[in-house]
Amino acid sequence: MSSITSAELNYLVFRYLHESGFTHSAFSLGYEAGINKCPIDGNMVPPGALITFVQKGLQFVEMEANLSNSDTDVDDDFSFLQPLDLITKDVHQLRQMIREKKRNLQKEKDKESDKEHELVRARVREKERLERQERQERQERQEKQERQERQEIQERQERQERQERQEKEKEREKEKEREKDKDRLEKDKEREKQHDDQIDTEMTTDQEDVVTVKHDENGVSGGPEPMDISTSSTFQACEIPSSDVTILEGHTSEVCACAWSPAGSLLASGSGDSTARIWTIADGTCRSSVQNGPSNVLVLKHVKGRTNEKSKDVTTLDWNGDGTLLATGSYDGQARIWSTNGELRSTLSKHKGPIFSLKWNRKGDYLLTGSCDKTAIVWDVKTEEWKQQFEFHAGPTLDVDWRNNVSFATSSTDNMIYVCKIGENRPIKTFSGHQGEVNCVKWDPTGQLLASCSDDITAKIWSMKQEKYLHDLREHAKEIYTIRWSPTGPGTNNPNQPLVLASASFDSTVKLWDVEQGKLLCSLNGHRDPVYSVAFSPNGEYLASGSLDRSMHIWSLKERKIVKTYTGNGGIFEVCWNKEGDKIAACFANNTVCVLDFRM
Repeated sequence: MSSITSAELNYLVFRYLHESGFTHSAFSLGYEAGINKCPIDGNMVPPGALITFVQKGLQFVEMEANLSNSDTDVDDDFSFLQPLDLITKDVHQLRQMIREKKRNLQKEKDKESDKEHELVRARVREKERLERQERQERQERQEKQERQERQEIQERQERQERQERQEKEKEREKEKEREKDKDRLEKDKEREKQHDDQIDTEMTTDQEDVVTVKHDENGVSGGPEPMDISTSSTFQACEIPSSDVTILEGHTSEVCACAWSPAGSLLASGSGDSTARIWTIADGTCRSSVQNGPSNVLVLKHVKGRTNEKSKDVTTLDWNGDGTLLATGSYDGQARIWSTNGELRSTLSKHKGPIFSLKWNRKGDYLLTGSCDKTAIVWDVKTEEWKQQFEFHAGPTLDVDWRNNVSFATSSTDNMIYVCKIGENRPIKTFSGHQGEVNCVKWDPTGQLLASCSDDITAKIWSMKQEKYLHDLREHAKEIYTIRWSPTGPGTNNPNQPLVLASASFDSTVKLWDVEQGKLLCSLNGHRDPVYSVAFSPNGEYLASGSLDRSMHIWSLKERKIVKTYTGNGGIFEVCWNKEGDKIAACFANNTVCVLDFRM
């Protein structure tokens, strides 16, 4: 607290003596103290200032006594006051000033405390973000490990199946030898009988009757044999001859995706060897051959130098509408756009996890990608920049499909389906109803109906006009991996044929559904292992299906039976028709792509 000087005190006493009428005393004090040299402005000192000052002193003592009963430090309180305040203000005003200044001081302390708390909260949020990121990375590593384990199990199964087939082949060879031995024995018996006939002519008729009877009996007992031969010959008639097959070799790991260019005879394939390839397929009938030379293939490398780098696996690919550009999605989270001459045009980087699906819109100005990072991104192809990122799912995005040029559907492991639109910050439609991961979503040719399939063993059909599904399709016995709409009905090149939905399942069957009634039309039971892919022919009359049992069947939808079949040397991941409908491509787990000529 400020102190009073001797000059100030002398002036107060001088004024007191002068105001009280002690003129002589005031003169003496003024002369001796040099009051006339004092810098104090007398106009600033009110009358009776000394009395007021003494009273303030008494009040201070009183306040000190009162305040000492509390925990408050009196010196701290009076540090808020100036000498002029003590002279010019009463006790109530001084207390009010002290309280006000204390409140202001407390506010400052509170602000400092809030800042510290905010820093603590920021550190906590950053820690939570790092923990979430670590959990996501751990989950991705676990998913990758599970995929590798599934692949190892699949390879073991394939080796076991190969051994079983070899054993069956050996058994068939032994059976053929036994049949030959049986034939030789019968011929020997026949010769013996002819010898007996020559010896005894009287018994010729009887012997002939016996032979006839025995022959008839043998014919009856051997009844199944012609049936087996008949069945085998029928199967062989269905089998696509090797002369109608071209095997494309060059990939060094499993081939998981393939797609024909809509513009011509180019076939694209994507593999776990960190490459995609563009194959030039000659027009006309296939000739039995194995093609692996550089003359008919362009290699699109997703990593410099060594291939088979797992972080660069090509997981998905798609041609634009006019067949001039190929887009590929990779396990490194990047989408790439290539020209038909193999030139890398664009690398699109924003995803933080593997890309599982990607699609061009019909106009060809936007590319849509879905990723394990739970998001979908629309890319502006012309500017090579992302236009909008959609972050709605709580789990990895498994599939995406355009409804029109500006809206699309996404599905995820979180069991949800969202319909999104460019420029909108929230989904324009939410479809919930699945109880398991939604593996695939596909719009019908008109964009009015959306089909979905899930690990919950159901497929569902949705309409933009209502929240709940239109139909719940529940005839499969295991998870449904994929679905496809037929290229028939309104808005297609085959408007007079009814619209049909096909579903492929791990229960080894393909099922066809009546879309209007939501009922099963038929079940195509020809595979022995999970069916990974189905594709309708462009005219809608045939359906191709590919399975882990290494076989591809072509079904006549009119006759509802297999009309052609081909068996390769590995599980089949995808099948697709060319635009003319006279060739089918299939990609295999044994690193090959096969092109099959289809003629009926």
